[in-house]
Amino acid sequence: MTEPRGWPTADNRPFAGSRPIPADQPAASGPTAEGGPAHDTPDRPANQPTRHAADPPSGKTASQPTGGPTGQPANRANGQSASQRRDHTAGVPTDPAAGRPGDPAVGRQAGRAGGPAANRQPGPPGDPAPNRQPAPPGDPAANRPGAWPKEPAAARGGGSGETAQTLERGLRLLYLVADAPDGLTMTEAADRLGVGRAVVYRLVGALAAHGMVRRDRTGRLRLGAGVLHLARRAHPLVIEAALPALRQLAEEVGATAHLTVAEGTEAVALAVVEPTWTALHVAYRAGSRHPLARGAAGRAILAGRAGSTDPVTTSGELQLGAFGVAAPVLGVAGLEASVGVVALGRLDVSEVGPQVVAAASAVRAALVSPSSSDGSA
Repeated sequence: MTEPRGWPTADNRPFAGSRPIPADQPAASGPTAEGGPAHDTPDRPANQPTRHAADPPSGKTASQPTGGPTGQPANRANGQSASQRRDHTAGVPTDPAAGRPGDPAVGRQAGRAGGPAANRQPGPPGDPAPNRQPAPPGDPAANRPGAWPKEPAAARGGGSGETAQTLERGLRLLYLVADAPDGLTMTEAADRLGVGRAVVYRLVGALAAHGMVRRDRTGRLRLGAGVLHLARRAHPLVIEAALPALRQLAEEVGATAHLTVAEGTEAVALAVVEPTWTALHVAYRAGSRHPLARGAAGRAILAGRAGSTDPVTTSGELQLGAFGVAAPVLGVAGLEASVGVVALGRLDVSEVGPQVVAAASAVRAALVSPSSSDGSA
């Protein structure tokens, strides 16, 4: 910004426009177009309009009327426009986009030889600053929005890793609650998971929203009804995988074969197959329940928790005169079950025991590798 006409400079020389006037020149009287005191020179009449330093000495100025006697614009002389003469006089490039001296836009021409913008690389599509280069390490501008496209969290592996960890903790908590007959407190769950209580509260909130866990009147965590819904959905798959082994066992032994699963403190008969060639056999209904500590099926599940694969036998614990042999099904994640037979008379354990153990192994193989149940594996 230039100083107004008539204002003294640091060396006490008055200005006329943007061109200094020698100190020995007299100043003209009268106000200028800008309202400040006017200064004039000896070679210019006092009533002549003030000419800016950037205008060429053509006798016509930008402040003259826009119409001339020939009907041509007044700012034309020698076939040049005022802007061209001004650019020529001031030595400014004729490109209008380059700006004028003092304009902040001057010097924005990208790609000048040796200029900092000559080596700019275009950014990826959608980048708000496609020509911006990455900030050097340690530069505070490195984290400025649009400074450089950041790598997505999924590509860095952070987002997917945190999600997998949260899912794993939620499933572990669900198993811990299922294995605790009396439930768990928040502190106990945090200690067993090895996390803080705040993490447990978040996990419980998500699981409770889907009905997987609930809090009883004392605040202890217990399984919710949503687990039963999932179990009912899974039961048909388990039954389908176990039926071939149960049919073979029932026909070989001549007794009713069954697959029993644990639900809480009870044993539930999930699938039952009766032999086809015997005159008498035990009628055993699917869905029958009894305590885990009673009957061969429940005792076999408890033995499987201790890691035993040996057959278990009982007599008359559930029904007078009934004899049962069962073996646990091990190695199936999330399933506590046993395979057994029940008959009206005593069975030869040395003969029937290995058959029951083999049937339990066949059920495990069918559940772990479902393709094996249809003979394709």
